[in-house]
Amino acid sequence: PHQGRGISLKNAHEACKGTYIGWLDSDDLLAPTALAETAAVLDARAEIGAVYTDYLIINEKSQIKGQGHRSQIPYSPDRLLVDFMTFHFRLFRHQLYRAIGGINPEFNRAEDYDFCLRLSEITQFYHLNKPLYYYRQHSAHTVEQQLDQIVESQSAISQALHRRGLSERFELEVDIVSRFFLYKRKQKTVDS
Repeated sequence: PHQGRGISLKNAHEACKGTYIGWLDSDDLLAPTALAETAAVLDARAEIGAVYTDYLIINEKSQIKGQGHRSQIPYSPDRLLVDFMTFHFRLFRHQLYRAIGGINPEFNRAEDYDFCLRLSEITQFYHLNKPLYYYRQHSAHTVEQQLDQIVESQSAISQALHRRGLSERFELEVDIVSRFFLYKRKQKTVDS
């Protein structure tokens, strides 16, 4: 039986043997050079524990719709508390995965956000300003799934505030708003 994304991802990590680890959602795509380019940053800079790239949004037919808005948010560990800019693609050092205790299985819709928050507390992130990940948007994503993700993200942020000793100074408020995007119609696909 399906145990949820968090537990599945945690179980997959137990089989990992590499120096670096990256996640790719089953319906998304990586640029052919994504692994080489992100690994090169980690190889060259020992102080960097994780590299993330820009991403392009594609539809169900692999047509490029535009650049992901999170790619344009400047990184900082503090800003990560309210904006998940380290969205996709991420490559990180395997030893750091172990150092933070891996995936928290209580999260099934925000396991990656919680992971990045915890990782940002022990290492530096590097933003490779190049779209090397193709994030597939689905019309089938339900409002219920989105609400679950918001609730889990709120929990991940609250836990991060507590770990960082900031929960007495800051109160987290969630404002659920609709966000609409207009994309120019393009016929270009990832393969073309």
